[in-house]
This record gives sequence, structure tokens and C-alpha cells, in this order.
Amino acid sequence: MVGREFGEGVRRAIEQTGLTHRKLAEALGWDEAKLSDLVRGKGGITEADLRQLLGYCRVSPDEVRYLVGLFHETRESGYLKIPDEGPPDQVPVLLNQERLANEITVWSANLIPGHLQTADYMRAVIDQEARNKSIDYEKVIAAKLERRKLFHPSRTFVFFLHEQALRLPVGGSDVMKDQYIHLLGMAQRSYITLRVVPTAIGAHAGTSGSFLQLSYEKFDPVIFIEGKTSGLFLEDTRSLAVYSSVLKLLDQQALDPEQSKELITSMLI
Repeated sequence: MVGREFGEGVRRAIEQTGLTHRKLAEALGWDEAKLSDLVRGKGGITEADLRQLLGYCRVSPDEVRYLVGLFHETRESGYLKIPDEGPPDQVPVLLNQERLANEITVWSANLIPGHLQTADYMRAVIDQEARNKSIDYEKVIAAKLERRKLFHPSRTFVFFLHEQALRLPVGGSDVMKDQYIHLLGMAQRSYITLRVVPTAIGAHAGTSGSFLQLSYEKFDPVIFIEGKTSGLFLEDTRSLAVYSSVLKLLDQQALDPEQSKELITSMLI
């Protein structure tokens, strides 16, 4: 995942030059294959090579630092991202990868999944948390709502959430009523599946915490875990197997889509 993000950044740098890969490789004294491997995130270069390329492309100092950081992260099995401001789910890396994914699977243990939250629900959650006065939370909410643009028939979404997330009173009865109505409306879309894990079953596969899985047509999946001040991306084989097992168990433990909608509807009465 980090390699793909790195490759996308390098691709953007090259595009702004207006040169073909062949012309740019010639200018740098490289083989064209070396440049192609770099763009695909396959490595094969040194940090000095990367800085030479970015300097030739006249990339800004901030973007150079970002891409050099990604270059070093490609050698790790996990990728920890601490945002400069706002919550971890707003980091550009996550948003870019969500746009590239053809399937997004979410497990949310305590709250309505972020992609499905109404603006009033988001605001109520923030009001009850320890606020950081240096962060413009209305700007954060606007950025979160931008994620709704991800909803499109070209990709599929599966949302697993615990019943306690539905019953947790956030913002009062009116906010929750609007949130339930919004959930039911989204669940009518053919490319969105909503599954509720009922409280009655007791302990369940997702007790270790919330996460999301991004799946791609041509790449292995990526797991994203959001903390209070950081986001962790996992793409090693062992982690993928563990989280895949959790999702398989949640699939067995959750109510089916129709039962889930019936449960939400009952909360409106």
C-alpha cells in the first residue's frame, strides 16, 4: 500500500514536467525500466536517485520530504501515519487508498461507521470528546462528509457494526432518529451491505476493536486501524490473515441485511 502511494506521488511529479518516461529517463541518465519500476512502487533506487528525480521535476520541499518518508516506509510491513491536524481518518493516504479500492469493509464496535454518519451525529461525537482548540472541527466535519463521494456503484461496501453502536445515544433522540433514517436509506443501495452484530450473542469476533479493510482488483488488501492520534496501515501476510478471519466470523455472527434493517427500523418506533 505504501509502495502504491509512493508510486502515485512520483507519477504526479513526473506528469507536471510534461515529459514522457523515455525523455525523462534520458535526461537523468537512467534506463527507462528503472523509472517504470519506481513509478510502480517496486523500488530499485536509492534515496539519492529519488532526490535527483524530484529535484529535476521541481517538486516542492514539503512534497520531497513526504515522498522520501514514504520511500523509507516501503521497507516496513506496517505504516504509521500521524496527521498534522484532524483525526487519523482524514489523512490523505487513507482517502487516496479508499478511492483506489474496489471494496471497503468496515467493522465498527462503538459508533456508527464514519462513512455513514450524519453531520449532526459527527458534531455530537466531537462535542463529547476532549477538543483540541487548534483544530477547526467544522472543517473536519466537512472533510468527513466529502467521503460520501466514495459511494458509487463502481465499488462495494460492507459495514459490520455492533448493536451497542446503534443504541448508544449520541446527540439526543432527534439526532439518532435522523441517523437511523439515513442508515436505512443508505442500506437500500445495491452496492452497500449493512450487517448488525446483536448484543444477545455476547462476546464476538470483533472485541479487539474497530478497523477497515481495503480490497483492490490487482493488489493485496490493506487493513487500517484508527487510533486517537494516529492511523496504522497493515499489509503483512500474518495481519491480513488474522483480520480476514475476524471478518469471516463476523459474517457468521451478524444478522443478515434484512434482519439488520428490521432492527434499525424497530428503533424508530
